[in-house]
Amino acid sequence: MVQLHVKRGDESQFLFSTTVDVSIETLTQQISAIYNGRLKVDRICSEIRELADHGVTLPPNMQGLTDDQIMELKLKDEWEERCIPSGGAEFKKDEIGRRNGHAPNEKMKDVLRKTMEEAKALISNKQVKANVCVTMDMVKEALDQLRGAVMIVYPMGLPPHDPIRMEFENQEDLTGTQASLQVIPDEEAQLWWASKELQRGKKLQDYVGKNEKTKIIVKIQKRGQGAPAREPLVSEDEQKQMMLHYYKRQEELKKLEEADDDTHLQSNWSDRQALKRQFQGLTNIKWGPR
Repeated sequence: MVQLHVKRGDESQFLFSTTVDVSIETLTQQISAIYNGRLKVDRICSEIRELADHGVTLPPNMQGLTDDQIMELKLKDEWEERCIPSGGAEFKKDEIGRRNGHAPNEKMKDVLRKTMEEAKALISNKQVKANVCVTMDMVKEALDQLRGAVMIVYPMGLPPHDPIRMEFENQEDLTGTQASLQVIPDEEAQLWWASKELQRGKKLQDYVGKNEKTKIIVKIQKRGQGAPAREPLVSEDEQKQMMLHYYKRQEELKKLEEADDDTHLQSNWSDRQALKRQFQGLTNIKWGPR
């Protein structure tokens, strides 16, 4: 199987295993689906962290308002009494006024946090160093783990306006957010290898040959952004090792330089001609009047 090391810019993303016979069209769809799926997991984990701390989100017309403003406008959260966490809630006010403050108890918080860490670890870019290839099934498994944890803590479900529920139902609206800049729609995705765009309509073997044991680095980005920067000749780890080696070598040379003291060459006992001058009576000669 061909192993692809997928990157976005210089940032490592994941490893993907495929065959040389795969079409670039299919390959691009598979890689973009995993790439966007990993982003979805990260977004959900970010929201679950807030869910554990401050409870479910308020309706859009109540977010950002103070308690006095809510009373003045006579607004009411209809979902507050429905979305009660298992084991009861502990009030912790959300200072930015985005969530209702009725957070789960510590036991339920641990369920959310533990599941969140497990889901993130399953698709983490650390899997690259572990030489583990990420598949779409692994992304779906991470999403299922998060969905299950939320259902345990909130068996009655989340409000329809809660971003976690919207993410699970693929109804999220990322317009105007930083997250929207990271997502790459399938129809806009491009794969690059060795400063060459992998053209849809061709097969992978048209670029890398028919060797199934090939390992290459491909970069994913949006159409119209031009060719990505070339990979450095020396990897970051190799560069660190080289710098460490040069530093150690420099320290060794410094110690040798300090030990290379030749002042003893000016001493009488080190003068090779001293014995000869003594026999010739040329020692203690002074020029000038005595």
